[in-house]
Amino acid sequence: MTDWNLDRMAELGHRHAQLEAERKLEPLMETLVPDAVYEFHPMGLSMRGSALVRRYYEQLIGRFMTWVRGYELLDEWVGEHSVAQEYDIQVQVDDGPRETHRVIGILFHQPRTDLLGGERIYGSERIVRLMVGDLYDELEPLR
Repeated sequence: MTDWNLDRMAELGHRHAQLEAERKLEPLMETLVPDAVYEFHPMGLSMRGSALVRRYYEQLIGRFMTWVRGYELLDEWVGEHSVAQEYDIQVQVDDGPRETHRVIGILFHQPRTDLLGGERIYGSERIVRLMVGDLYDELEPLR
């Protein structure tokens, strides 16, 4: 695509984040290319493809979000090819203590499309394990 620009990137990133917050799985999946890549740092792990990404979002929406007690968007940076968002997320797993985790997610554009190519997520191993659930053991080293 030759007409991709900063405003279109911002709109796509915000739409994706809003659909995630609203727990709308199908429209959320439609913001991503079929071979989307998700990276988890600093663990150096990743997943690729719509089947794994769908399972990730089913876990995120169906389980992880039930533990979220609040979140705050601390900052956001928009570039022509990505949107980075920094959050503090408060979670409480079952009857455990409340935990606050700092997470940075970078949504990136897939060239020659109107879609996201995936996301790079930076957070502690604890928060990533909570977010991905049983899928954690299926993550692969970064290529």
